[in-house]
Formats: sequence, C-alpha cells, structure tokens
Amino acid sequence: MYPSSSVTDAQWALLEPLLPPPGNATGHGGRPEKHCRRMVLDAIFYVVRGGIAWRQLPSEFPPAMTVYAVFARWVRAGAWQRIHDALRDRLRIHDGRHPLPTAAIIDSQSVPGADTVGRSSRGYDAGKKINGRKRHIAVDTNGLLLAVVVTVAGIQDRDAGLRLLASLRARFSTISLVWADGGYAGRFVTWAKNALALVVEVVKRTDDATGFTVLPRRWVVERTFAWISKHRRCVRDYETRPDHHEAMVHIAMIVTMSRRLARSA
Repeated sequence: MYPSSSVTDAQWALLEPLLPPPGNATGHGGRPEKHCRRMVLDAIFYVVRGGIAWRQLPSEFPPAMTVYAVFARWVRAGAWQRIHDALRDRLRIHDGRHPLPTAAIIDSQSVPGADTVGRSSRGYDAGKKINGRKRHIAVDTNGLLLAVVVTVAGIQDRDAGLRLLASLRARFSTISLVWADGGYAGRFVTWAKNALALVVEVVKRTDDATGFTVLPRRWVVERTFAWISKHRRCVRDYETRPDHHEAMVHIAMIVTMSRRLARSA
C-alpha cells in the first residue's frame, strides 16, 4: 500500500520465519492472534518510516493500540534484536564476510526529545545544544549495526562508551579492534584494553583540516546514522522508554537490511 514502508513479498519471505511464535500456537491458554502479522508489521514499519504517532495510523491497518501492544511485547521478548541480528549475519555472509566481525567503529548521536520523553530519562548535550537522548552505536566495517545503547544526552561519550563496549564484548568475542573519535581518548582507551582486551584506535582530525573532511573509518558510522535518520521516528525521540528507542533503531536497520537482501534475491 505504501511503497516507502510496506513489506514486499521478497521481504516477507525473509522476515516471516524470524518473527516470534504466534499467540496461542499450541492451543493452550490465551487468544489466537486476530490480525494478519504482515499487516501488523506493515503498520509498525509505517510508524517508524513516517514518524507519526501510533494513534495516527490509517484505518486500513489493524487498530493502533493492538499494533503498539505487539511492538511493545516484542521489545520485552528481545525479538527485534534477534530479527536484526539474523538479518545482519545473513547480509555479512552475502557480502562474502564471516558472520562474526573482528573490528568495529563506535560513535554517538544526540537527538532532541519530544514531550513524551520523561525528565528522568533525558538530558542536555551542551556541545550540540540538544535536550533529549543520545544513542551510542557500534558498527562493523560495512556499517551494519552491532550494538546500540540509548542514554540521556548529557552523558559523556567515554562514560557511555564503557557500557557500549561491554555490550559489544558480551556479544562478540571475536572483536579485537575498535575505531573511535577524539571524544573517547584518555582513560577509556586504557580501560578497554585492560578490562575487555580491546584495542581502541582514536581517529582524529588533522590540525590543518578546514570545513568538512571525510575521516578514515569514521565515515562508516556516520553513514549508518544517515541510514537510521531516513526513518523519521528516529530523527526525534518520542519514546517514553529508552529500550523502545533502541528497538526503533533496530527496526530502521531491519527495514534497510531486508530491502537490500530482497533486492539481491
């Protein structure tokens, strides 16, 4: 129905086997699912791509609160991350790489928070002059997402980077090298080496550089931020919970990767 967000047949063939088991699959307790799962997924993708409120879903989709309930239930179950990780591994294999990466690039991006973001989970980034939240991501050398952590915008990159690298190491024992910008220099590099056996290489701008300059390795993570920001729900943070915003980032990458795999198929 909507070319920019609707799931194509090729995408659905990729995504359907990765979805959580349907409700009442065994016939013991609970109601069976009433609405078509593809329509529910279409509705969630429509919200993420268009940046609208849940209650503004067009009438041809299932009821808005039903769609939101499915989204929230899959967040609690960790389904979005599992779907994302399965697609990422498949895309890495398609690109001729091993599913487990050996290097990563990290960076952060502050986004303004809407009035739905509570005071306790938002902060002020004085450097970017943004009041909201900050998402910290780690990507592979192709720009595919490896880990995401959402914090208040006022936290320093090196402080949130501790949590990001801990999450990265817990999921990927194969990674040994991480590239980062100057905001991560100092004790963060020493901590990563001693605590996680990760070598953090800081990529800095040269002193004589003026204007926009493409920096080695760092441009990869900036491109990933651009992929995420194509989805308007991720341009501004509307989520009451940080884990819901992390899910929105995963969904944005699910859409991006499933389309790439569907085109190649």
